[in-house]
Amino acid sequence: MSKQGSKNIESKDRTGLILSMVAVLLLLSTSCKESYTPKPTGYLRVDYPEKSYHLYSDQEYFEFEIPDYALVEIDSGPRGNEGWINVAVPQLNGKIHLSYKAVGDNLNAYITDCRELVYKHTVKAQEIVETPFIDRDMKRFGMVYDLKGEVASAVQFFITDSTNHFLRGSLYFNIRPNRDSLNPVIDFLREDIMHLIETTQWKY
Repeated sequence: MSKQGSKNIESKDRTGLILSMVAVLLLLSTSCKESYTPKPTGYLRVDYPEKSYHLYSDQEYFEFEIPDYALVEIDSGPRGNEGWINVAVPQLNGKIHLSYKAVGDNLNAYITDCRELVYKHTVKAQEIVETPFIDRDMKRFGMVYDLKGEVASAVQFFITDSTNHFLRGSLYFNIRPNRDSLNPVIDFLREDIMHLIETTQWKY
């Protein structure tokens, strides 16, 4: 065999070897890559209790209906006063904090204080929606505040008869706020808050 023929064979062998190595490297690099499919955000499943209510009338100045799945706690903290209670819903890890004040000539001051407490959340709130309510026959007047965004308290409200009684409430959860996951729970408990407001009776 001529020297030229031998060189051609060696060249073909080297070319084949290089192509084989490239093919192996391509196969290895392909096998190391994992296919990734984005998954939708998942949230914890919440089992909601059935809606049912009973009358709570243990306080001297007011009474209302609360959910059967709620527990009433007397606020025994250093700032707690007579008529200050928490309506706790352990199953949903939430509490409606209620504070009572007698009304004299200070109603406007109470309403202003309540509004200022709500708007302290504007640092994180994306929006605050005010919904007034008036029931002249039952002497129930007030405002519900819905706070949107990653806020500590998503729903706040006050209710008064405008002459003797003033009751302020706020909904809190015993977990770090994550609005996307909490929204269904907030909506569920907001219905209970509205039921509480609509069934409030003042004691004179």
